[in-house]
Amino acid sequence: PERPGSADAPTPRSLLPEHGRKADPVPVLPHTQPHPSPLSGEKMAAVQVASGLSVPLLSALLGGAVALVFLAGYLRRKRADIAHLPPSAAAAAPDLPKQVRPAGQNKKGGGHARVHHHHASAADKEAGKKHHHLDVNTLRGHTDCVTALDFSSDACNLATVCADGVVRVFRIDDASSKSFKILKINLPAGAHPTAIAYSEGSSSVVVAAQALLGSSLYMYADVGAPPTGGNKQQGKLSPPEIKWDHKKIHGKESVLNLAAARATHGTGDGSTIVISCSEATDIKIWHGKSGKELGTVDTNQLKNNMADISPNGRFIAAAAFTADVKVWEIVYSKDSSVKEVHRVMQLKGHKSAVTSLCFTPDSEKIITASKDGTIRVWNINVRYHLDEDPKTLRVLPVPLHDSKGSTCLYEHMGISPDGKVLAVTSGSTLQWLCAETGVVLDTAEKAHEGAISGIAWAPRTIPNGGAPTFILASCGDDKKVKLWLAPEVSST
Repeated sequence: PERPGSADAPTPRSLLPEHGRKADPVPVLPHTQPHPSPLSGEKMAAVQVASGLSVPLLSALLGGAVALVFLAGYLRRKRADIAHLPPSAAAAAPDLPKQVRPAGQNKKGGGHARVHHHHASAADKEAGKKHHHLDVNTLRGHTDCVTALDFSSDACNLATVCADGVVRVFRIDDASSKSFKILKINLPAGAHPTAIAYSEGSSSVVVAAQALLGSSLYMYADVGAPPTGGNKQQGKLSPPEIKWDHKKIHGKESVLNLAAARATHGTGDGSTIVISCSEATDIKIWHGKSGKELGTVDTNQLKNNMADISPNGRFIAAAAFTADVKVWEIVYSKDSSVKEVHRVMQLKGHKSAVTSLCFTPDSEKIITASKDGTIRVWNINVRYHLDEDPKTLRVLPVPLHDSKGSTCLYEHMGISPDGKVLAVTSGSTLQWLCAETGVVLDTAEKAHEGAISGIAWAPRTIPNGGAPTFILASCGDDKKVKLWLAPEVSST
């Protein structure tokens, strides 16, 4: 029979009669309504949902498969590129995994693998040649950034503070020694040290540490590391205890630096005076042994950069936000106690903020470095009570410049005990200048593998292979403390 409504529709094969036999008539069934099952509606909904989800799901799976194919191809090409690096490129890319080798070669591979090893050795030798000739030694053992350091008055001990919350005291009998005795002091929990200074000679240290509620001062006595030739019982001594402490000394502000000096001017009795410079505008004066607060001064210059005290304990000078440097005098009474602290002079001449400063060993001069690109040497040995102003003795250009030719900023500064060499830092660069002329004596461009966080001169000579010499210590973010020789200064 033909399909209704289509005169040309072909007859289905199943309905065609076999050869020699008539086709059976197709029974015509009466029109009936199919009886729906109770679950047919739910099944239809499930089928509709499945059909709706199948297209995006299949698209997502197909897209993921394509992405995996492209990623696998990229990784294969990348791996091949790394594996086929030439020796010069491999030496220039120290971050590449050491186990990557050209395809088809094992650990005991042929000449190509040996060539890589040969070039690596040559690179190591080249790196060894770059060792700075003034670099004497490296003190290791810190597990985090070293934030500050200071020498004892006898130059036999070097104390450091580290972001790991530990004070370390190194015994320095010879700067070239292969090992050093170390005394470790754990600060109170939650204390993050920012500065350190020796108090009362070589037996006590004052540590500034930042905590959640503000900065604190801790004074530890009997902190000298045992001598190198000491007996074993000295290494079993009980750890030093806190003799005095002060909480929230500058509110919630942290301490930028500590500086200390013996009060030998006027009627001073030789006691150690310690100053703490906050990152705000205040500077506090402390008695090193008793911990008594002796006074407070304020720069009123928005924020401090650092502060220093003269070697005789008479003057305090601060480098702050403005171009002027304020100087205060500590006046001692007849009984050697501190009578008052008052401002006596102001150094004017820089055109921009002063970033660092230091006193000369004779306490009669101040050296300042400014953002204006100059170094100034000031004579403060004047009769200020007769309104005599401090005089600028020399104006020297900052000789250090970056790759763009801009003048660098000196962040730390210190002068050698003989007053001949001025050590300055900028980022990871350490530089030595002639204090008299400003001529560059030497430069270590990568003194540390990161920013230099502090420097300190040993107050007297230290043996270096038997020959006494002045030593500069530096610390940085690379968890290292380095010892440097002082460069020679020409007599001309």
